[in-house]
Amino acid sequence: MKSFRRTLWLATLAAAALTAAPAVFAQKAPAKAESKEDIVLGGSIPLTGVFAFAGIAIDQGIKDYLSILNDGGGIKGRKVRYVPEDTGYKVDQSMAAFKKITSQNKVSLYYADSTGFVKTVNPELDRNQNILMTGASFAKEISDAQKYPLQFMVGPNYSEMVGILLQYIAKTKPGAKIALVYSDTEFGRDPVDAARAEAKKLGLNLATEIVTPPGSVDVSAEVVKLRRADPDYTIFHGYVSAPIPEFINQAKALNLKTAFMGTFWSMDNTTVMRMGANVDGFLGVMPYRYYYDAEGKSPMLERIRKMRPEYQSTGYMQGFLSAMLLTEAARRTLEAGNELTGKNMKTALSSIRNFDTGGIMGVPLSIKGNSIPVGRIYRADFKQQKMVPASEWISLQQ
Repeated sequence: MKSFRRTLWLATLAAAALTAAPAVFAQKAPAKAESKEDIVLGGSIPLTGVFAFAGIAIDQGIKDYLSILNDGGGIKGRKVRYVPEDTGYKVDQSMAAFKKITSQNKVSLYYADSTGFVKTVNPELDRNQNILMTGASFAKEISDAQKYPLQFMVGPNYSEMVGILLQYIAKTKPGAKIALVYSDTEFGRDPVDAARAEAKKLGLNLATEIVTPPGSVDVSAEVVKLRRADPDYTIFHGYVSAPIPEFINQAKALNLKTAFMGTFWSMDNTTVMRMGANVDGFLGVMPYRYYYDAEGKSPMLERIRKMRPEYQSTGYMQGFLSAMLLTEAARRTLEAGNELTGKNMKTALSSIRNFDTGGIMGVPLSIKGNSIPVGRIYRADFKQQKMVPASEWISLQQ
């Protein structure tokens, strides 16, 4: 009997050991090693052609931020490798660059050079499903997250830029008369419908709309129309420089008292100051702080100034912040234990709330859609040769 009980006791122990074995073995199994391969950020960058002035600056901004990031250990120990190709600001070359880069590299992040390319490449992103993209375009259409689920803009779209200007006008001079001057291009026409609606909503009088070819030289007939309308504010959109200085010089000669305003691509400090002394007082919307802005705490701007003692353009800031937000989306994705798919990174990007850019933007940013509708009005001080703040930061986010 004693022998039987001993046998039963040993059998029970053996059964218990067998039952516990999977848990024991599971505890001893080695953890899956995290990947240490580079995260690739590809870029269709216009280093030559009509947009090279911006492309070169954007390229340098991306490189500088990635240098800072990689020197600090990268993303969870992984370096971010930048693979750009020159596009000449041509859609077919941008597509060729995209296909070359993505065929030779496992690309997770991408910078796009134009609205045309963004629209053309969108079906490729939908098929690929592993890339998150931003770029130089602020076209309103890209704000549609259903149509462009794997893209976003690093700032307000063009309609939101004009909306920020109109908010400033409505607060500064309620009921003001407005003139809208825009180029006869897709770029120029982009915010027009939204501007009409927003002006009406704010109780502003859109007195006239003037359309010109891009880069016009002779605008005398258009200035006559402007004089007849006699607006309090004239908003330019769809230009970088010309014909803005021509309008300003002729209007000043006619003693027209309108205040001139611009949107992002005409607001670089160097671009504005090259327009001459009559540009003094020119106003415009800017989603980033200028290179020389020392207001408040701005550790990232200070670091940029140490790296590059010479002035860096607004295009540089756009490229720098683009790299910052693309890689932040990748970091949040990996920290959540998820794969670097386009959908996962877009979800991670959309989780950003009150994000401190180190002074690149003047307020903490939150991303709730495909754009960041925040900006500030700056005014040209020709004597100082600087754009200086003319408003607080204005947000259209609800």
